[in-house]
Amino acid sequence: MKYQSLAKTRRAMRVRAKIRETANRPRLSVFRSGKFTYAQIISDEKGITLVSVSEKELKASKVSNSVNKPAGKAKLTTEKSPAAAVQAGKTQRALALGALLAKKAAEKGIKEVSFDRGHYRYHGRIKALADSARQGGLIF
Repeated sequence: MKYQSLAKTRRAMRVRAKIRETANRPRLSVFRSGKFTYAQIISDEKGITLVSVSEKELKASKVSNSVNKPAGKAKLTTEKSPAAAVQAGKTQRALALGALLAKKAAEKGIKEVSFDRGHYRYHGRIKALADSARQGGLIF
């Protein structure tokens, strides 16, 4: 157990060290729990969070949950249904989360960020969130 937590910390520090080389833009940090995914855009110069989103906020928007669609092909709609976001899979909710993050960042005037995946592999929910944020207009 001790080795695993040390390995995670080392991976996260390695990723952040690479990001600090391009420190002139804010950092998009991602946290993944067993149930939810969280993302925030942080200004390391000021030490403040500029924009934050979580899957808990997806109750305001709807992610369609169709059995016929393959995973990762979620479709965003504007209907307000709390059950739809909860029923969708984790990867599909991450897609919606990336779109919501890009929208909030655009409202604050943030266009370019550095992606901080922490100790997570660029795969699954992390990749879906990043791809969706890119499609929403964020540059990284």
